[in-house]
Amino acid sequence: MSDLPVLGVAELRQHFKSGKQSLLEAFRAAEPTVAAASRLMRQLAGHVDRTLAMLWSQSGLPPGAALLAVGGYGRGELFPYSDIDVLLLLPEGLDAYQPGPLKSAIEGFITACWDVGLEIGSSVRTLEECLNEAAGDITIQTSLLEARCLAGERGLFKRFEQQILQALDPRAFLRAKQLEARQRHTKYDDTPYALEPNCKESPGGLRDLQVLIWVARAAGLGKTWPQLAAKGLITPFESRQLQRNEGVLKLIRARLHVVAGRREDRLVFDLQTAVAQSFGYEGSKGQRASEVLMRRYYWAAKAVTQLHQILMLNLEERINGSQDAAMHPINERFLDRGGMLEVASDNLYQREPHAVLETFLVYQQAPGIKGLSARTLRALYNARGLMDGKFRSDPVNRATFLRILQEGKGQTHAFRLMNQTSVLGRYLWVFRAIVGQMQHDLFHVYTVDQHILMVLRNVRRFFIPEHAHEYPFCSQLAAQFERPYVLYIAALFHDVAKGRGGDHSELGGEEVRRFCRAHKLPKADAELVEFLVKQHLTLSRVAQKEDLSDPEVVESFAKLVGDERHLTALYLLTVADIRGTSPKVWNAWKGKLLEDCYRLTLRRLGGAQINREAEIEARKQEARQDLALHSQLPGTEEPLWKTLDLSYFARQEAGELAWHARALWRYVQTAEPVVRARPSPVGEGLQVLVYSPDRADLFARICGYFDGAGFNILDAKVHTTRTGYALDTFQVIAPDLDMHHRDLVSLVETRLLAALMAEGPLPEPRRGRLSRRVKSFPYTPRISLRPDERAQRWLLSISTSDRAGLLYAIARVLARHHINLQLAKISTLGERVEDTFLIDGPALQQNKLQLQVEGELLDAISLSS
Repeated sequence: MSDLPVLGVAELRQHFKSGKQSLLEAFRAAEPTVAAASRLMRQLAGHVDRTLAMLWSQSGLPPGAALLAVGGYGRGELFPYSDIDVLLLLPEGLDAYQPGPLKSAIEGFITACWDVGLEIGSSVRTLEECLNEAAGDITIQTSLLEARCLAGERGLFKRFEQQILQALDPRAFLRAKQLEARQRHTKYDDTPYALEPNCKESPGGLRDLQVLIWVARAAGLGKTWPQLAAKGLITPFESRQLQRNEGVLKLIRARLHVVAGRREDRLVFDLQTAVAQSFGYEGSKGQRASEVLMRRYYWAAKAVTQLHQILMLNLEERINGSQDAAMHPINERFLDRGGMLEVASDNLYQREPHAVLETFLVYQQAPGIKGLSARTLRALYNARGLMDGKFRSDPVNRATFLRILQEGKGQTHAFRLMNQTSVLGRYLWVFRAIVGQMQHDLFHVYTVDQHILMVLRNVRRFFIPEHAHEYPFCSQLAAQFERPYVLYIAALFHDVAKGRGGDHSELGGEEVRRFCRAHKLPKADAELVEFLVKQHLTLSRVAQKEDLSDPEVVESFAKLVGDERHLTALYLLTVADIRGTSPKVWNAWKGKLLEDCYRLTLRRLGGAQINREAEIEARKQEARQDLALHSQLPGTEEPLWKTLDLSYFARQEAGELAWHARALWRYVQTAEPVVRARPSPVGEGLQVLVYSPDRADLFARICGYFDGAGFNILDAKVHTTRTGYALDTFQVIAPDLDMHHRDLVSLVETRLLAALMAEGPLPEPRRGRLSRRVKSFPYTPRISLRPDERAQRWLLSISTSDRAGLLYAIARVLARHHINLQLAKISTLGERVEDTFLIDGPALQQNKLQLQVEGELLDAISLSS
């Protein structure tokens, strides 16, 4: 330190400013290469290191203290305008806040940094304080994990480094970073293909790569890609791919900082052209310079997304010790490995190329499969070269692809996986051309491929009862629509010809006609698909831009669609398309215009008048007949039914509608809970009805009673009326209670009511024994928390090993955070449960509280809890 020059603040400020300026100018003038970006980042970090060391040497701080670089700066690479985070590490026994020479020296050092032009983020702690604060804060743990000593006592830093690593719990750290990443991905729409992506935080961005290194370092598995390859977590080829694509992302981010002249990590429209020009890209007749840049970014981000999945799964297995978990055969080619689809051999696709598409068909068909294992993802990554022209024209592959479209479930996730693994673009060659294709308008916030997959998801949701509350009229129409696969094909092709010039609807129609012919679709279905692709913008145009009060407008549109099936299909595709452009584009007025156009056209075609109650009217009528057989007076059901929405009627059988109406007709506005039970009409056990003014802990109290009384909940249908009442139906069994049904009914009605009337804290869960199968084949708990279509409520999906008291444990967490339950679907697959909840509450609107809820839920559902 004695060799460092002694400079005044003004001199040091000029030295720092001119040095940084010189580095940035050299970078601007250099060829835009990965090596140039890496060199700049190292040089900037070194320049800041030296400046801080000079200031430290003149600060008068005690010799036992140390100055550490933390956070991103700790990596020894600094982007032009990134944060400079430092930690002043003090020896034990010193108090930085006690007035005196130490406090003055610290304040003088920090002030001098800012005076020189170093806009630092600083913290002052002892080693013990670092350990205490890191223990409860994952952000601090992460920041300290990459600490680097800049000046001061090296021995103190060594102790710091050792104790920080020793204090880390690799499993807890892994889980926290996974939850954090999931929340971050949700914030950025779960796609690397946003039109204005954040090249640091978006999926496929630099943060995803940093998370992998953090988790590996916390577990002592390595600090670099080659080290992870040496540990067998990735292959040497994957290591090179990670380094290459990380370099591309760093280069783009560094150029973005320099062009913006500030810290800017978003590739916003205003800067894309300037950044592209800094690369030397030029626009052509068919493509803008910014599109060339963004295509390069998207391909790098896509590769990062794929490799991130592979490595994160491998890290999870290594840290949790589940790499040797038992596997169950699905067929000769695939295995179920704890809910993940595993290839039977690493060279499966080389030996049997037909298995590539079969992967996604099995993914749809096998119960409980939640994703692809790291081994399968790696095998697909290495099989991309197999998918050539011969592969695409193979009749077996064409039949498999069509079966994926025609399956009764799973299209959304299957096609997203196919796109993420590059299979979709290599099988549908026309789709490959629009991967990462930007859309320059005020509506779309996704690239063409991501918009297409969003539209496919929206269409698929119309056919899923759990989403009926989002778009009841679309769900009503979809329930009557045969062969929905024609809509899925139309969704895949409706924008596939964008970016070519000319009318993309007409060009897309030609592409889908070739697809239908190659895949041997029936003539009527092929004609409908081609019609939908060619006319996918027509309904929106007529509804929003033409006068629907003019009979000629409706007459002309009716002639175009021809019949009710074409009209309904076009309406469903149009709603899905508009909803897939941007969360902000859809509104109630557009919905009303489209629906008015649909109804007027249907009337002109001579079809039956359709309203929101059409699908359930027959069920209601059957329920009324049931009520009459039980001597119920006509109309007594109406006060209750008027308080309930479509999702209630869509999920209840006619017999349940009648039972509820009989039980509740005189209690619609009751101030106290109503409990009714009966032998289950669908099998053993009881069906239990609870009707009560809603409150945050109601569901938890119901589950708590069943848990304490020894009942297992097989199914729960939870509804909230428009008047604020909960109407919940439970299917329960009591394997340990040897009682007559009549006595059991009386017992449940009496004791559950008493439990609901009780005040005070919720009781502790019952500690049930795990089955032998769960002990032998534990299933990794998984949680997904995402906003619903209207971003007003949240969909919570939980999958874990089944055990007594599980639902109650989940309900207690929700009640503790005053989270309201709107709907619940309980599904048990052998020893595994797949539960879905529609929830809302203030805690879900705050990132920190949301992470806390997810962490508590994971604790509640884990086998060790």
